[in-house]
Amino acid sequence: MTQHVTPPLVLIPESAPFNADQRAWLSGYFAALLGPAVEGATALGSGEAPATGPALADNGDAPWHDPSMPLDERMTLAKDRSDPQKLMAAMAQQDCGQCGYNCADYANAIFLKKEERLNLCQPGGKDTLRMLKKLEAEFGTAAPAGAAPVADEAPKAAAPLGPYGLCRENPAEAVFLSRRRLNAPGGEKETWHVEIDLTGTGIDYVVGDSLGLFPANAPALADTVIAELGARPERVIATKLGEKTLRDHLLTNYALGAAPDGLFQLLSLLTSGAARKKAQALAAGEDPDGDLAYLDVLAALHKFPGARPDAEVFLEALDELQPRLYSISSSPKADPGRVSLTVDAVRYSHRSRLRLGVASTHLGERLAETSTVKVYLQKAHGFGLPASPETPIIMVGPGTGIAPFRAFLRERAATQAPGKNWLFFGHQRQASDFFYKDELNGLKDAGILTRLSLAWSRDGSEKTYVQDRMRENGKELWRWLEEGAHFYVCGDAKRMAKDVERAIIDVAAKEGGRNPEDAVAYLAALKKAGRYQADVY
Repeated sequence: MTQHVTPPLVLIPESAPFNADQRAWLSGYFAALLGPAVEGATALGSGEAPATGPALADNGDAPWHDPSMPLDERMTLAKDRSDPQKLMAAMAQQDCGQCGYNCADYANAIFLKKEERLNLCQPGGKDTLRMLKKLEAEFGTAAPAGAAPVADEAPKAAAPLGPYGLCRENPAEAVFLSRRRLNAPGGEKETWHVEIDLTGTGIDYVVGDSLGLFPANAPALADTVIAELGARPERVIATKLGEKTLRDHLLTNYALGAAPDGLFQLLSLLTSGAARKKAQALAAGEDPDGDLAYLDVLAALHKFPGARPDAEVFLEALDELQPRLYSISSSPKADPGRVSLTVDAVRYSHRSRLRLGVASTHLGERLAETSTVKVYLQKAHGFGLPASPETPIIMVGPGTGIAPFRAFLRERAATQAPGKNWLFFGHQRQASDFFYKDELNGLKDAGILTRLSLAWSRDGSEKTYVQDRMRENGKELWRWLEEGAHFYVCGDAKRMAKDVERAIIDVAAKEGGRNPEDAVAYLAALKKAGRYQADVY
């Protein structure tokens, strides 16, 4: 990504899914973001190097760009690459947009000293943060050649706000309309269909997009943390996020999930002996007692009962509360003026204490109808319906992965698209976990949903998953692919998506007569042609 002086550079092409005003703002934003340090490229995401610097990160030349690949393997693949590429390899590789970038652009922004925050990669969590810190220490603190002046040379301009509702820096106020539970009695999970009114937000989405949402922590958890600190909830504290009471800060500004390294560092200064060594080990990413995975902020305070920092210092040691992204499960053509989400409420117990997912339970139980919630649109990158309404589509979305495909089907129904549609859906039990059952059966009866293949992992003696149904229907699946069908998958990046890819390779080998190498190449060709698209998390 670079900037030309003359003629003016258009970073966002006209084919991108933005209107003229949005393209103009985004082009200006990225031009200002990258500045003269990257002279020479012609389009957003080109990955070309600054004239006097190393190659920037680029999805097109990143063999580690695989969300199922462990961090250490990604770093091994990138060990002989440029510094920006190493930074990219440290990201979670999901291109989810929660950080406000894709993985390559976030890495480039850090390298070019345009982004100081190293903790924005929500899926990567602590592992990504620690690796970014390690890499920055290895690279040194000197700015790359051609980078903008540092703070000592010129005052740093405030980052521009993007269009209202269209970026995480300038979220819109939307109205929460309703929630409806999708699980029938007997289900082990709690899944909700959530609807939000977009009137006045300026958000104009298309199917395949995601909605960013700023949650609030559970009041009971915030109050317990305050009591554990021995602090006054009404104490007003000024931080970089504004001046609020301690309680309000803990409700809306700071994360109370996984305890950050900085908190353990702080606790180590307030302890001594074995406790101090343990806190120092935890701050370094070590796990002396085998419980690091369960140490949220409250549990960290419980673990070091003698260490009680001042509330202001305590806030400084916490991470900011980040927005969450949800795949949109509605169509603007079928559901004008509103957006719907499909949300699993996360709850589990550890050592007799109930743990809650922040955004999922905020939407699933705490947010009152007609109350407001801060949201923004996250445009999809390479995930959407084919340009031709006649192109057949195959969708694989177990659990809440059904969300974008409900949107696809509603869009195709509203536009009377003639293309065939095949959905693979699965969950634990048919009796309790068949999300949108009546709606899907209605679409099937109407001829819009051509095929519906279901997989239930807890019904019967053997577990059956969507990839098993793909293999069982391999002959027909191959026929659809050979007819030019686009293939989509949504859901877990670590296991399910890789199992689905493996099933496609197996079908190509068995039904297409490909040898193992050619079967793998077939999947790669689908991806390169944009006929295999994934929305994974």
